[in-house]
Amino acid sequence: MKNTALTSTHEALGAKLVPFAGYNMPVQYEGVNIEHETVRNSVGVFDVSHMGEFLIEGPNALDLIQSICSNDASKLTVGKAQYSCLPNDDGGIVDDLIIYKVKEETYLLVVNASNIEKDWNWIQSKNTVGAAMRDLSEEYSLLAIQGPKAVEAMQSLSSHDLSQIKFYNFVVGDFAGIEHVIISATGYTGSGGFEIYCKNDEVKQIWDKVTEAGAKPIGLAARDTLRLEMGYCLYGNDIDDTTSPIEAGLGWITKFSKKFTNSEALEDEKRRGAERKLIAFQLDDRGIPRQGYDIVDGQGKKIGEVTSGTMSPSLGKGIGLGYVPTIFADVDSKINIQIRKNSVPATIVKLPFYKG
Repeated sequence: MKNTALTSTHEALGAKLVPFAGYNMPVQYEGVNIEHETVRNSVGVFDVSHMGEFLIEGPNALDLIQSICSNDASKLTVGKAQYSCLPNDDGGIVDDLIIYKVKEETYLLVVNASNIEKDWNWIQSKNTVGAAMRDLSEEYSLLAIQGPKAVEAMQSLSSHDLSQIKFYNFVVGDFAGIEHVIISATGYTGSGGFEIYCKNDEVKQIWDKVTEAGAKPIGLAARDTLRLEMGYCLYGNDIDDTTSPIEAGLGWITKFSKKFTNSEALEDEKRRGAERKLIAFQLDDRGIPRQGYDIVDGQGKKIGEVTSGTMSPSLGKGIGLGYVPTIFADVDSKINIQIRKNSVPATIVKLPFYKG
């Protein structure tokens, strides 16, 4: 197992550490529900340094990114970020990622921890234009400072006006006594805040100042319940090599104004309509849906499978995502989730589950 630069800090704080994507990662400190509520109502900090960072540079950097990513990166200006995905050749998704335009001809791609090697090899295999590529994953750390009080709590740590950094924008500046860190108004919780990219030897100082300023340490278990309440896809659960961005509800990051990997087939799928869809559901009765549970119709026939599920701390109800044939996917439709021997009724709902 690899460690992040903060593993010993998490151990000292009494975090429960678990193996995740090849790293020792803190899954919880005080408890999932407490940590979840902290992010929804105040401010918390996650160590997500296991994520991967690739630098793509040079006059052909944009050409490479445009050819491999579903979204239109030509719309990016310096200081802006964009959510996108890497389609594969067979209709599925290699990974989802965030693209940052750091300078003219310099882009930072942030990818999922479990896919670092796979993504690197994929992008390299598609780099026929000679763009310069560097894998910075082992050199950089990433903290996610999330919650409605993030700006207020963190403002004293930076000379930049944090309230002026709009969603999916970033600045490179001073933070917690360290120069030249990326302060990005991104995150996967739906409660606002920032993500801080810095070098490994800088992250301990930043973590200490951030927690002194009032952010509570939060583990990956609460990160999962927070992202699921927003209906954000998790790679390996809700999207993978076999799911298309169209059926996963990611048509909004799939732009056919340019050619990219498998774009013609995906455009055809969008025109025809996907045969199945990723739906969001809420249980009508008590129960907790889990990944892998069957979704069944009124006659008990299996029509799909839960890809993500939990007891929502904010709503106090079982919620989940899963794929079903499009004919069963209408909002307000009734389905059933097979939880062990019980067929628990559920209703298909519009995302997000949590409205804030």
